[in-house]
Amino acid sequence: MDRNEIKKIIPHRDPMLLVTTVEALAEGKSIAATFFVDPSRDIFRGHFPKEPVLPGVYSVECMAQAADILLLSTQRYREKVPLFLGIDKVRFLKKILPGDTIEIQAKLISEYAEKAIATCSAQIYNHGELAAEGNVTLAMR
Repeated sequence: MDRNEIKKIIPHRDPMLLVTTVEALAEGKSIAATFFVDPSRDIFRGHFPKEPVLPGVYSVECMAQAADILLLSTQRYREKVPLFLGIDKVRFLKKILPGDTIEIQAKLISEYAEKAIATCSAQIYNHGELAAEGNVTLAMR
């Protein structure tokens, strides 16, 4: 799935669309996606000028957007708006630098269908090494 196909599923747009491709999708179960960390992103002017690094909150947003695609690609949540309810057990283990292409994996770990709330575990890999991980909880409205 490319960016145009991704934009048919989730409402995010540049500069906050933080998924470049979807490499694999098991509907309602798991997703593997990528994000190219474009060195021209304005965020790097201030984070940090002499040693740019992707902010941790961007990593969390990448995990959340992969989970959004996973959930919104199902019939039950199609065309809903994903609301970020929370994060848990987030750890940052490796720097993500301008020019890197990160791999994002997420899987559904719990769902409260009556309230349209789901939690996904997610991991980000950079050059094959675990760079970040955590759980994201989303409400579909």
